[in-house]
Amino acid sequence: MNKQKTSDTRIQLGVVGAPQGLRGEVRVKAFTADPLAIGDYGPLTTDDGRTLTILNVRSAKNVVVVRFADISDRNAAEALNGTSLYVEREALPDDLEEEEFYHTDLIGIAVVDGAGEHVGKVRALHNFGGGDILEVLLSEGGSAMVPFTHAAVPNVRVSKGEIEIDLVAAGLIEVEDPEMPREGDSS
Repeated sequence: MNKQKTSDTRIQLGVVGAPQGLRGEVRVKAFTADPLAIGDYGPLTTDDGRTLTILNVRSAKNVVVVRFADISDRNAAEALNGTSLYVEREALPDDLEEEEFYHTDLIGIAVVDGAGEHVGKVRALHNFGGGDILEVLLSEGGSAMVPFTHAAVPNVRVSKGEIEIDLVAAGLIEVEDPEMPREGDSS
């Protein structure tokens, strides 16, 4: 394992789980579209700056089993448990389909409403199990969690450096329903 300086342009491709067998293989939860492609982007780095080179990858239920070049026994494999695996952003292909983007490319870009007015900027992207959620740092102060759905986020324009949100669908403003009684009304 080589030591390498970590950078802010890294993309997490997976996380190491339990060892598999005695020869240093590990289970990896891959975050790539095709889990077997985790080794296609070159050497991976860890949070502490180590570089790991994948020798082979095979599928196993909900994970892939990976053999790294410098990990040859179960003890070394156990030491990797919980280790995040990254690749530099520039190692990923840029020939994405329309409306396709990398989540990391959204961090820090402007958030505007339908009229183009500045609302804030994307602070983070989360997924707690029910779908992606944008954390937006609001211009007026504070932050908001916006569901990353087509209704709440109708346009993502990475090349323009902005995301357009629908303020009502995003839950940032309320629209009064004329059929609902107002507070204090006694009908």
